[in-house]
Amino acid sequence: MDLRSSVNFISTRPGAFSLLLALFILGLGSPAVAQTPPKPITATITLGIVAETHQKEIEERFRDFVRYVARKISPATALEGKVVVTATLPDLAKLLDQGTADFYMESPYPTYVVNNVHGAGTLLLRRWKSGMADYRSLIFTHRNSGIQRLDGLRGKMLVFEDPESSSGYFLPKLFLQRNGFKLTEKPALDANVGAAEVGFVFARTQENLVDLVLTKRVAAGAFSNDDHAALDEKKRNDILVLAQTELLPRHLLSVRKDMPLGLVGRLEKTLLAMHEDAEGRKILQNTDATTKFDSLPGGEAVMRRRLLDSFYSPERK
Repeated sequence: MDLRSSVNFISTRPGAFSLLLALFILGLGSPAVAQTPPKPITATITLGIVAETHQKEIEERFRDFVRYVARKISPATALEGKVVVTATLPDLAKLLDQGTADFYMESPYPTYVVNNVHGAGTLLLRRWKSGMADYRSLIFTHRNSGIQRLDGLRGKMLVFEDPESSSGYFLPKLFLQRNGFKLTEKPALDANVGAAEVGFVFARTQENLVDLVLTKRVAAGAFSNDDHAALDEKKRNDILVLAQTELLPRHLLSVRKDMPLGLVGRLEKTLLAMHEDAEGRKILQNTDATTKFDSLPGGEAVMRRRLLDSFYSPERK
């Protein structure tokens, strides 16, 4: 298949061929049309990214990465690597559906939303972001809080990181719910919490989250094991881990559902080998300290099922 027929070109939807044929026939009677040379079409492969702020800076940060990918996928034919940044996950799903974005990289929960809820993407590879293949959520408290078990959280306030965080919200929240806890979002730290529930607020940053727990303004918090490892020794010593969730991939790469299989194969081959040459390793390191890409543990169907088991709930499919 010609590369230009497989990457962000004319979409062969019903009626498209008939329309093109009619325009061609009409053009035969027009000397001006016949003498006008066709405009060159540039093949592109586009990485989609979700970011509410600093979109220009984020686009620039990933530009070398996607240009490298484009050059390796098609060394003999000009292929332009592009980055498109959008503000929300539904917007990213729409770009994938429209073919405006070809692939994206996200943590487990956003990947679940785009692929399982919106049906816009298919899992392809695991990304070792920050040098980590997998991670998990930790629910923790201050060592001197008087709380030794999860049961001690009832009637108290918990802090999560932000509403879109996999490790800092969805994983620990669902873990607690599946262990019989009733969680209720509260408007402020001093809000009343019933004896049978666990109240929660959002810290918005990991630094604020840790500070709220270690200053005992909340009973407990949740973050990832790599967040825990990044703390200084004193803060780590002040923390008592009450529970931990199952491991999930640190980051995942998915492609749009209708990407031609030949292109998917070339993209996969390029990414799997990227860490094996000096230029690729340097670009990966400059892209959120990525170590490499590797195959999905257990394959695509197994990983899709793991995400469904981790994040599905009746009120939020």
